[in-house]
Amino acid sequence: MKLIVGLGNPDDKYKNTFHNLGFMCVDKLCEKLGIEFKKTQCKALVAETRCKNQKVIIAKPQTYMNLSGDSVSELVKFYKIESKDLIVVYDDYDISVGSVRIRKDGSAGTHNGMRDIIAKLGNSNFPRIRIGFKPLEDKQIPLINYVLSGISAEDKPIFEQTLTLSANALYEFANSKDLEQIMQSYNKKA
Repeated sequence: MKLIVGLGNPDDKYKNTFHNLGFMCVDKLCEKLGIEFKKTQCKALVAETRCKNQKVIIAKPQTYMNLSGDSVSELVKFYKIESKDLIVVYDDYDISVGSVRIRKDGSAGTHNGMRDIIAKLGNSNFPRIRIGFKPLEDKQIPLINYVLSGISAEDKPIFEQTLTLSANALYEFANSKDLEQIMQSYNKKA
């Protein structure tokens, strides 16, 4: 069984913000799989499918970003998910716009949602996909305001590209492709 989690904030006012790149990515994955989020479980919207004869759970925690660990830890316990079968996709200001970084494990960096997940799971030994959004030139906006700002029309094409790339990587993960191969195929620097 695989658990794929996209991070974001549930209210409509956050829908097109950088902090919802994880939600946007799993939405794109669900489109590719032809499924929808139809139920709420463990404080998350959940979609289910089967890939390679195994169940795949796709989740969007509804706890707001900084408490993502509440939902993710409940999902992991409920479905008895091993660390290697959990992947989390999220926005990352630590890498530049247009970049996608897939890792087997690691720290939370500056991301509070990931920090909460790691704290609630008690480990950081699970794969993650980071979608970069650090602007090429300094915007002189405090980070807390920038992450919740909207993606501009001029930036939409680059995010469409990185979201498609990330959703394709998640699709490979759902179909049990080796993580090293996924990393080699989909890691992209801007």
